[in-house]
Amino acid sequence: MWLFLGIIFSVGTLIPGKLSLKLQYDGDQVLHIVPETFQQVQHLQHLCSTLLLDLWKPLQPEDIWAGEDLHIRVPAPLVQEVKDSLAQHMISYRVLIPDVHKLVDQSMPRERSNHRQVSESYVYTQYHPMEEIYQWMSQIQKNNSELVTQHYLGKTTENRTMYYLQISQPSDKTKKIIWMDCGIHAREWISPAFCQWFVKEILQNYKSDPKINRFLQNLDLYILPVLNIDGYIYSWEKDRFWRKNRAPYMNGTCYGTDLNRNFNSSWGSVGVSYNCDSEIFCGSGPESEPETRAVAQFIKRKKNDILCYLTIHSYGQYILTPYGSTTKPPSNSEELMHVAEKAAAALMEKYGTSYKVGPTSLILYNNSGSSRDWAHMIGIPFSYTFELRDNGTYGFVLPPEQIQPTCEETMLAVTTIIDYVGQKYFPGGAVMLTSSSLGLSLCLTVAFKWTVS
Repeated sequence: MWLFLGIIFSVGTLIPGKLSLKLQYDGDQVLHIVPETFQQVQHLQHLCSTLLLDLWKPLQPEDIWAGEDLHIRVPAPLVQEVKDSLAQHMISYRVLIPDVHKLVDQSMPRERSNHRQVSESYVYTQYHPMEEIYQWMSQIQKNNSELVTQHYLGKTTENRTMYYLQISQPSDKTKKIIWMDCGIHAREWISPAFCQWFVKEILQNYKSDPKINRFLQNLDLYILPVLNIDGYIYSWEKDRFWRKNRAPYMNGTCYGTDLNRNFNSSWGSVGVSYNCDSEIFCGSGPESEPETRAVAQFIKRKKNDILCYLTIHSYGQYILTPYGSTTKPPSNSEELMHVAEKAAAALMEKYGTSYKVGPTSLILYNNSGSSRDWAHMIGIPFSYTFELRDNGTYGFVLPPEQIQPTCEETMLAVTTIIDYVGQKYFPGGAVMLTSSSLGLSLCLTVAFKWTVS
């Protein structure tokens, strides 16, 4: 009887009427370590592998290096054992997060929003489950039907529908496309939060902000708020730190592919694992997963019209350029860096947040199969990965109070990139408004009634 109850409470309980993850992180801690010697690196690699610790930075034991930051989540039953082992090998550490469950609990909204709440006043400063994001997408389209359309993209592994939003100002001319996706890694909740914030800001400010008004004259925005829908739902209901999709492998004994290692860009060559238990399992082949296949097929159809591919992640504070799997730089690497540096400078002006800029392989780690590299390889000239806040103080459990400042500063960086691209390919500047288009714009402004609570 007691064993049965213990199992229930160790796995956790869902509180009726509330969104509450199962209580599996009570007492877990996140440690920050900077190994100093090769021997310390070896011990840490062995410790992480044998105890199956949750590596947050880097993602695999092989990438632990002397002098580089290591962030690991240690389950409560192993905390003392790990600390004793570190002390025995004279490895210094500090506790980044003393109580993981407390942070996880704080990030969950206390009550589920009903449909009326979602439609009347959407709260952009909290995280939302997928059900509410679906409702939000429908309502955004309904409230802004002259500017926003919702489109089918594909189906997930668990047969959920993937939708993207298209923001397009009415025009007789042919336009080019900016693509943005969020939520390719399930546990990175700040990423879908930013996609929603981005849409809200564009719709609220496209008339009053000269920069937004300028690029919308020539560019359409395509936004996929959550790419990894199955994984995102799983991170809300079962495992807050789930990263991959939910594809079953080995007859259902392990689950999930890292979707950002499943694109056909030097697939499987470096920075991946062929073990389906690994966080960086690359799948059975390029585009083996329905989510990546849906994105890839769509992008390939539109590639001649897409000028910029943006994919939003967390954490670490980087703006990453291609490539992650080769030392050969892109042909336009200097321009990619120039634009990324302009974006990082614009971001820093808001709150002083510092971002590193450069190719993934040089400033972060080697990886293959990323959507950023793939997009550039098929001919999309500008392609970037954003790794949003923070540097590890909260990691994947960024508190809700940081959603707004993170989104505000990231908005400046993203619009800097989009504006640069727009002016490069449409150097004539914004089109003069005619009386008819001005009237239409006024109607659109009146039609937009979505407010930020």
